[in-house]
Amino acid sequence: MFLHRLVLLSLVSYVFSTDYFVEKFEDKSWEDRWVQSTKKGAEAGKFILTAGKFYGDAEKDKGIKTSQDARFYAVSAKFDKPFSNEDKNLVIQFTVKHEQNIDCGGGYIKVFASDLDQKNMHGDSPYLIMFGPDICGPGTKKVHVIFNYKGKNLLTKKEIRCKDDEMTHLYTLIVKPSNTYEVRIDNEKVESGELEEDWDFLPPKKIKDPNAKKPEDWDDNKKIDDPEDKKPEDWDKPQNIPDPDAKKPEDWDDEIDGEWEPPMIDNPEYKGEWKPKQIDNPNYKGEWVHPEIDNPDYSEDKNLYLYKDIGAVGFDLWQVKAGTIFDNVLITDSIESAEEAAKEFEKTKEGEKKMKDKQDEEERKKQEEEDKKRKEEEESKKKEEEEEEEDEEDEAEDKKDEDKKDEKEEAKEEKSEEEPAEEKKDEDETTEETKRDEL
Repeated sequence: MFLHRLVLLSLVSYVFSTDYFVEKFEDKSWEDRWVQSTKKGAEAGKFILTAGKFYGDAEKDKGIKTSQDARFYAVSAKFDKPFSNEDKNLVIQFTVKHEQNIDCGGGYIKVFASDLDQKNMHGDSPYLIMFGPDICGPGTKKVHVIFNYKGKNLLTKKEIRCKDDEMTHLYTLIVKPSNTYEVRIDNEKVESGELEEDWDFLPPKKIKDPNAKKPEDWDDNKKIDDPEDKKPEDWDKPQNIPDPDAKKPEDWDDEIDGEWEPPMIDNPEYKGEWKPKQIDNPNYKGEWVHPEIDNPDYSEDKNLYLYKDIGAVGFDLWQVKAGTIFDNVLITDSIESAEEAAKEFEKTKEGEKKMKDKQDEEERKKQEEEDKKRKEEEESKKKEEEEEEEDEEDEAEDKKDEDKKDEKEEAKEEKSEEEPAEEKKDEDETTEETKRDEL
């Protein structure tokens, strides 16, 4: 019977729930509902409608994508009618896909009051809630949950890590009238708690008593020196002593080199600084705790969750590397409605992963082929260079042999020219001798 009533109450809650804003970016008509801010002028980036490079459904997965690097993005849409979340849940939900493998940039959404100046919207425009992922380098990968309370933007005290891959992820923030909250990623709870504890909405309930002081005789030392422990008489030894094995060099001249002193070495009998043993302090009273009193500045607020004029949503962010796709924006008072939308999101999630894995595999193979081709070209070029070097060496060797051959030929010719002269000389000498004999 109880379970039947619980189901009935849940159905009644769902039937009477309201989806205040739904945007699926299905076609170009989104431009009629969203207004581009002109505040940044030429520095403003442009959103384009696309499902991206990989998706589960080419139509359902269309969203608005940041298309220019190093730009400010500011676009917003107003609700048909402003509303208050008094006594109701407030659910903010949307999808984010950083398919560019973002290195630094925001991926969050902002909820505004109905008086937002859309054409002039910028980073300092007052907002009610800022929610979503923010990534910048390896150090910042978190989910922002920022509430504006009495004109101040309050950051959560908890660290909520965001997804940093290239896939589409669903971010959900639930703010309840019980002053509690819940953050979900891909419809799974990643953080929850009380607003008052996890944000500095209010001063602390308790403060240290300004009139309380630690008594002068309060002893908070657990250990003390043993008064009966005495330093041994033979304790004090020098840390360094002259090396007893060192000898004065034979060529040492005191008048020239000065008085010789042996080098110092560590003293094996040195025991270090003496300290008495520690014993339990018989007068130890424990750590003194500063007494607290009720904070006179504290005043309970049961409506920390409440915003009486919720009228617009927007994406106001900076990105170094563009390529983020936003989609499936839902502002509602129904957790059930958000969960139904999450089921629709999950239907295309598996297909998106398959397409991404296929592209990655094709890219891997392509890269392997390019690497193989580049390696073959490098090896071929290296081989050609080696062959050219060998040819040059062969040519040089041939030229060297040719030069030697020419030198030999020249030497031979020179020798041939010299031989007749020698023969003539011999003949002349023979003729002279014959003439003398005849005389």
